[in-house]
Amino acid sequence: MPLPSPAIASKSHPGSRPSDPLKPPRPSPLWIALGLVTGLYASFLLAMLLATATYTSLPDLGKALSTREIRHSIQLSFLTCTASSLLSVALAVPAGYFLSRSRFRGKQWLDAFLDVPIVLPPMVIGLCLLILFQTGLGRFIEQAIPFTYTVAGVVLAQVVIGAAFAVRTMRGTFDHLSPRPEEVAMTLGCSRAQAIWLVTLPLARKGIFAAASVAWARSLGEFGPILVFAGATRMRTEVLPTTVWLELSVGNLEAAVAVSLLMVALALAVLTAVRGAGEQV
Repeated sequence: MPLPSPAIASKSHPGSRPSDPLKPPRPSPLWIALGLVTGLYASFLLAMLLATATYTSLPDLGKALSTREIRHSIQLSFLTCTASSLLSVALAVPAGYFLSRSRFRGKQWLDAFLDVPIVLPPMVIGLCLLILFQTGLGRFIEQAIPFTYTVAGVVLAQVVIGAAFAVRTMRGTFDHLSPRPEEVAMTLGCSRAQAIWLVTLPLARKGIFAAASVAWARSLGEFGPILVFAGATRMRTEVLPTTVWLELSVGNLEAAVAVSLLMVALALAVLTAVRGAGEQV
């Protein structure tokens, strides 16, 4: 005797309720709890930004940002952040490719060691740079390019941390790229260097943009290494984070808030640009 079909069987039980395929599943209590925790954290961040944004008015904001010292700080920040992001990418592309495609003993230890600037306290990084340039090697380097308490020192302090984040980004980019196109190019007569230049790097262009953006944003917010290694001399080595500290130290809260809001706007612009390019940071 043939068995009834599932549709007939479901109709033969009047007490059963067929599920509606168009009705979304009811969220479980666990997902509701997780959503509440995430929402509370996002709400707290939003409250901080809104409180800062409403502390001052647009006329006061423009007046604070138009002073000679802060305009110099803005210009120097853009200059040093751009230079450090380019240098960070120049280090991150070969390092990220090497960590992604090579196989050697101790690779995991090298991979972990390159994360040291990410986990070290920023002040410690600045102190390490300062001590390094008091050694014979550091003095020899400074005979060609002075770094301590100079604009070059600002860039170097930014690169030390920005490059670590850029390397992480490029490593992830190359991990997600298939090596197959590069191997095909090599079978067609390209050397590995030519295949990387002509095939792999164009495919990794979004990752390169994301790495440069992350390095730029990190450089913009660096304070500890710059303060210790390059100082916070007005109209010389003063960048936006040190401007906030200098203005707070003299009780000029309006100017500190104005510079902070500018940095928030720049950070959000970088984040939007990276997400718009389809990359994660």
